[in-house]
Amino acid sequence: MSNFGELLKELRNDAGLTQKELAEKLWISKTAVSYYEQSHRCPSPDILVKIANVFHVSTDYLLGQEQKKQTLDVTDLPEEDIELLYSIVRFLRNKNRSGDKTQLT
Repeated sequence: MSNFGELLKELRNDAGLTQKELAEKLWISKTAVSYYEQSHRCPSPDILVKIANVFHVSTDYLLGQEQKKQTLDVTDLPEEDIELLYSIVRFLRNKNRSGDKTQLT
């Protein structure tokens, strides 16, 4: 996790979050976020999963095992709209796996 701190800071800044705001989303202290960003500490597996969920990236991406970052900024969208987007993504994945050419209209 040599670049984890830099990556976390980049993701946080791109999302327009302060360290305090990110800490609140993760249910940890602002100090812990600061330590992660400065690479003084590494997050537990549970916190790593929470970070991945907040930024809609994989844990592999956070750990430097995956270079491709596929994100969709859903900032300020209500939870029901976010769930709708997830439903659409699941539909498209299933369609592409099965070779179905049905269009979503």
